Amino acid sequence: MKTVFIISIFVLLSCNNQTTQPDIKQSFDAVTQVDKSYKPDNSKYHTKLDTVIIASERGDTLKYAKSDFNSIVDKHPEFFKTYPENPDQAYFNESDNVEFRSEVGQDNYYELYAFFLKQMNGSEKYAQQRKKLLNIYSDINLLFEHFEYGGTYFGHQSRRISGYVEYSVFLLPKKKADIEKTYNIVKQKEFYIRSLRQLIDDESKIDFNTLGVNKIQRNKELNKLVDELDRLITDNFYLRRAQEFHYGHYEYY
Repeated sequence: MKTVFIISIFVLLSCNNQTTQPDIKQSFDAVTQVDKSYKPDNSKYHTKLDTVIIASERGDTLKYAKSDFNSIVDKHPEFFKTYPENPDQAYFNESDNVEFRSEVGQDNYYELYAFFLKQMNGSEKYAQQRKKLLNIYSDINLLFEHFEYGGTYFGHQSRRISGYVEYSVFLLPKKKADIEKTYNIVKQKEFYIRSLRQLIDDESKIDFNTLGVNKIQRNKELNKLVDELDRLITDNFYLRRAQEFHYGHYEYY
């Protein structure tokens, strides 16, 4: 009888648990559905101009009528986050990207991302750092463009660089207390620069498009880009950003 009594209690408790336990999945789905549908009011960023012209750091321009610009503001709250995602995450995580789905559309998205984030970072305050990052990323893009003898990827990437630059400005340590890695980076930078020169040598060995004297001249020009990177990478921040941009966007086999 004692055994039967224990089993009966266990069964009863099990039944009670099944009837009173909330449906966790339904609750989670309800919460996430609310989050997905929520759109903050960003009307304070609306323009009153009839036409908005946006110039990128590279000199490219975007032109929007007032209604189109304000529609973008309303549909893309990710442009106004206090802690923004990097431009790749922002683009691929945003489902409402109908007008930006083409390659050129994606280029435009990155330039808009840069435009809005630049307002938050401060357009004049970090002008020098912005220019240095732009040159670093452009040199890396140009180096790989030469390796591959061109291609549409590099043209699109040259426009998207403004987004990567502005996100890097956001990550820039704003005061000395924000800098944790205070050690000398001379050796690390030397290894990175040397790896780029080794890459030029290795690519040259399998390159049969340019031969003889022309190949020698070509390698000199490529090494000039590396010389420029060596000059631009002045501290740990710029070294890490150069490596992240390089290894995150240029893989060829």
